[in-house]
Order: sequence, then C-alpha cells, then structure tokens
Amino acid sequence: MTRFRPCIDLHSGQVKQIVGGTLTTASSDLKTNYVSTLPASYFAKLYKDNELTGAHVIMLGPGNEDAAKEALMEWSDALQVGGGITDANAARWIELGAQKVIITSYLFPDGKFSMERLETVLKALQGNKEKLVIDLSCRRKGETWFVAMNKWQTLTDMEVTRESIKLLEPFCSEFLVHAADNEGLQRGIDEELVPRLAQWCSIPVTYAGGGKDIADLESVKRLSNGRVDLTIGSALDIFGGNAVKFEDCIEWNKRQK
Repeated sequence: MTRFRPCIDLHSGQVKQIVGGTLTTASSDLKTNYVSTLPASYFAKLYKDNELTGAHVIMLGPGNEDAAKEALMEWSDALQVGGGITDANAARWIELGAQKVIITSYLFPDGKFSMERLETVLKALQGNKEKLVIDLSCRRKGETWFVAMNKWQTLTDMEVTRESIKLLEPFCSEFLVHAADNEGLQRGIDEELVPRLAQWCSIPVTYAGGGKDIADLESVKRLSNGRVDLTIGSALDIFGGNAVKFEDCIEWNKRQK
C-alpha cells in the first residue's frame, strides 16, 4: 500500500530542499527552497522515532559524506544512501550503516547505459541485490521520460519504459524515481508517470517530485493502485513548507497498515 517515504537531501554538507532542475555546476543557477540549521542526524532521529522506514539520503555533489555518515550513525541499517555511489565505495557505505545504496550516474558512462558497470556494483555488494536501489530519476523528452544523471542535468540514452524496467529489475530490490522536472516546484506530481511506474514495476518503487499536498498521497495510491510510494520534500513543514504537516504523513502511514 502507498506509503510516505521521507528524505534527507544534502548539499554542501547541509540539509536542503532544492529545485531539481537548477542543480548545475554554476552555483548562481541554484534555487533553494530551504536550508536547515539542523544536522542530518536530527532528521534521521526524527524518522527513527516515528518508524518511517525506507528513507533516502541523497548526497548532491561533494562535501556531504560527513553529514551522511552522521545520519547513518543515528539510524544504522535503516537508511538508503545515494549520490556518487560506484563499485569502489558501495560496500563501504553498507559497512558504514546504510541499509541500501542508491546508484544512478555510475551506470551511465558518457550518458550510455553500461550493464558491465551494473554487474560490477552488484558484485561489490557480494551479489546481494537486496542492498541495491537503482535511481531512475528522469526528465521528460516529448511524450516520454529519459533517465537523467549528473545532478539531473544530462539525459542518458535510457528511456524509462516497461522494457528498461524489466532489464534492471533482476539486479536491484527497488527503484527510486525523481521526476526532475517537478522536483522542488510543489506544482503537483506527474500523474502520467506514476501509473506507468505501477504498471511496469514488479518490485517496490518510490516516486518523488512535485508533492504539494497531503492529498497527493491519496492520488498516488489511486493512480498506482497502492503500488507506488511517495516522497514529499519542499512542501513539508519540517523543511520550511506550509502545505503538508509531517504529523499528517506519519498518520497516513499508520492508517495504511
């Protein structure tokens, strides 16, 4: 059944909520909705205290490893960590306390999908696909969606389709999908993408991007027949938003049990 999945987005060592499409290499392009004065570990404890499992910690660029480690120390073997994950460091993040690692850009050298790289990451995790989440964060291109990498700035050669999902499913335990064109804008979820994810995915999938109201949880539940989870970020009161109360998300999850 559709659940609220929390997040901890890290940028320059701080917990932030960012407009996804503005994450370029130029700092002047960055549009930030919220910068927290509280450490990542605070949010990890908040999620732990409220039994909000399946949270993802995303390191957006360099300078975030210490903050991610602090979150993992607060709630070991419960958080998923992504951002800069490769075959060289995937196992280390599991050792540091991540429940799972999330991978995107490494799978697309020069924007082209590499099955060899996916296999090396899984090998680094001793073949345990339960430890791997594939991030299929994407941007629209015409009437379809293509996986986006490098802080969502570069479109890859992988279109998000039933076929590409089926290709990847044997290698991971779940998918995370940021609709990068909606991320941080609080203009609503992508109501075309959500039902397709439900149709195409036979393993757990979490959608993020555009959540602006507690009713979006009901919408995702309806559109996906309860098969897709939802992450709400910028609209949440704990991230400076005024549209969604964190307590209401907690209560939603309790009602789904």
